[in-house]
Amino acid sequence: MDIRNCKSCGRIYNHVSGPNLCPSCAAALEEKFDAVKEYIYDHPRVGMQEVSEVFDVSIAQIKQWIREERLAFAEDSLIGLECEGCGVTIKTGRFCNECKEKLARGFRDLYTKAEDKTVKRTKDYKDNPKMRFLNQPSVKKPIRKID
Repeated sequence: MDIRNCKSCGRIYNHVSGPNLCPSCAAALEEKFDAVKEYIYDHPRVGMQEVSEVFDVSIAQIKQWIREERLAFAEDSLIGLECEGCGVTIKTGRFCNECKEKLARGFRDLYTKAEDKTVKRTKDYKDNPKMRFLNQPSVKKPIRKID
């Protein structure tokens, strides 16, 4: 059991996962998120500072929602973040489409390289009933008769 103090109100609560917020503060933050999302939908060219002032939400929290892809802005919006890969301005998420594709291609390449390195045996000596020594085929020696 993980008991923590809420970073917003300071109350003690049982932490399961997510941010360090008690259930009541987390619910209040979700209500603010819903209100912010509705406001941005109604006012597509609004700035982050205005949203922050209207709803008493920190700019860092708004940026976190954008990075988590919970909020997305119109292409003509004033709000934009930098892609963590190349620095181009994006409207939601952490990476632009080109950087996402590079990452996906890199992971695919790693996966295919790992598949290529797997060892494939041509013969399985376990299926052969003859006795083998160090996986070498046995050599038949002629039997000499002793007189």
